[in-house]
Amino acid sequence: MASSARQSSLKIYLRLLSYVKPYIGYFLVSIIGYVIFASTQPMMAGILKYFVDGLSNPDAALFPGVDWLAELPLLYAVPILIVLIAAWQGVGSFLGNYFLARVSLGLVHDLRVALFNSLLTLPNRYYDSHNSGHLISRITFNVTMVTGAATDAIKVVIREGLTVVFLFAYLLWMNWKLTLVMLAILPVIAVVVSSAGKKFRKQSKKIQVAMGDVTHVASETIQGYRVVRSFGGEPYEQARFLRASQGNTDKQLGMIKTSAIYTPTLQLLIYTAMAALMFLVLLLRGDASAGDLVAYITAAGLLPKPIRQLSEVSANIQKGLAAADSIFEQLDEQTETDRGSVERERVSGRLEVKNLSFVYPETDKPVLQDISFSVEPGQMVALVGRSGSGKSTLANLIPRFYHHSEGQILLDGVEVEDYTLRNLRRHIALVTQQVTLFNDSVASNIAYGDLAGAPREAVERAAGDAYAREFIDKLPQGFDTEVGENGVLLSGGQRQRLAIARALLKDSPLLILDEATSALDTESERHIQAALDRVMQGRTTLVIAHRLSTIEKADLILVMDQGRIVERGTHGELLAQGGFYARLHAMGLDEEGGAEIA
Repeated sequence: MASSARQSSLKIYLRLLSYVKPYIGYFLVSIIGYVIFASTQPMMAGILKYFVDGLSNPDAALFPGVDWLAELPLLYAVPILIVLIAAWQGVGSFLGNYFLARVSLGLVHDLRVALFNSLLTLPNRYYDSHNSGHLISRITFNVTMVTGAATDAIKVVIREGLTVVFLFAYLLWMNWKLTLVMLAILPVIAVVVSSAGKKFRKQSKKIQVAMGDVTHVASETIQGYRVVRSFGGEPYEQARFLRASQGNTDKQLGMIKTSAIYTPTLQLLIYTAMAALMFLVLLLRGDASAGDLVAYITAAGLLPKPIRQLSEVSANIQKGLAAADSIFEQLDEQTETDRGSVERERVSGRLEVKNLSFVYPETDKPVLQDISFSVEPGQMVALVGRSGSGKSTLANLIPRFYHHSEGQILLDGVEVEDYTLRNLRRHIALVTQQVTLFNDSVASNIAYGDLAGAPREAVERAAGDAYAREFIDKLPQGFDTEVGENGVLLSGGQRQRLAIARALLKDSPLLILDEATSALDTESERHIQAALDRVMQGRTTLVIAHRLSTIEKADLILVMDQGRIVERGTHGELLAQGGFYARLHAMGLDEEGGAEIA
């Protein structure tokens, strides 16, 4: 079990390092820098040998027997060498730190972009089962945790690891017997590091989930602040945020506690080894000079710091691995399926639905059962029925937000699954009750995405057709006015009219209005209905509406109940039948504040 956990950790880390490939040049320069830095550590210890020897004979030559250095006495050589070694160490430190930072920041940037781009290709069901707070936390918080593994951890592993290697090599060269005795403590250190590493990984995963909870509660409260205030939800939200933040704090404290116990324990082990070493040096000094012994003890004394830093880096690596694990989990998620190959420049808009049934993934309750109808180009079909009868699901299947496996949806005689996703959605304009606007100008919100290059006149014409000019012209900068986050500076009806203007500008053969006029006042709706009457010429329109005035002119009304079509016909025919639709009509659907049919 532990072996497979280690393997998965190694697998994740190797995958993380695969993102370093584009920056391999910088990475190699940083390693050269750290090699230079690490090589100066034993040099500093070696200088002490000459310093101690120079105390008794300052005029002795640095390297006796070497002619061109024979005249340089220790009195001058030692200070000059210290300055040169420090300068050399500085060069190594700069090369290592700067170029590794370039690598890690590039890696984090690439991961963040990959995460965001993957969000744009994930299927609807992924958003149904993951809340936005955790998805945002992954892009912000989790990626910074990876920085710990990618920057600090790699820096410490390479720099301190090389320092340990160089110091050990120097110690073995000076006295290999003593050095081998000192190595006996290493297995004990390895056990401590390994057990703490597993604990760090587990705690870090909990911290990341808790951080996602904090983001989730905060974003929900910010988005729904009007509801919170109008219903007196402040105490409830305060308590909810307090719980989420306290949970995160407790988990952070647990990790700090583990680290606080673990570091001094390791330090005690290392210094116990040092104490044993001192004893052995004094016992087995042999014929070594005072300078040799001081240099050896100094080099051995330099070892605990890099070893301790190497052991502490385990926490950062485990945090990074836990974060990388959640990031790769999203990146490995299957993207929106697109097996289609058909592309059409323009379709006429003939829509046929044959024997369509649908069950949401991971549920077993049918949402749609044996739905069949057809719509000719230019016709308007209205879907009515109680909430939960399957109307919106049917509207979501046409642009392939979900995939159907039973029955057919044909657009111009071609199954919608056979179109490429981008081409299919180009033929469909969708307006829903939940309007999404971006913190940009009015014009940019109408001419969004594929429409971004639309001429200004076309944008203004679409706004006029959607009866939006009336309020746009009164805004401070007209079409160039910023609408705020999700159009917060506009009323519900104004936001809805911008969404309809966006759909009209798209000029698609198929128009889906999913309760699109529900947020409009009666006067606005009247104007929009007149605009829709004009633009529906030659365009297939599917309307899900809960106001009778919106649907009574429909060429075909489909009455749905529990996922089935229970009645079909025109407004007059359905009233004459005296069935489901007639009962809804009798409840006063066309009156302000009357019952709804959606």
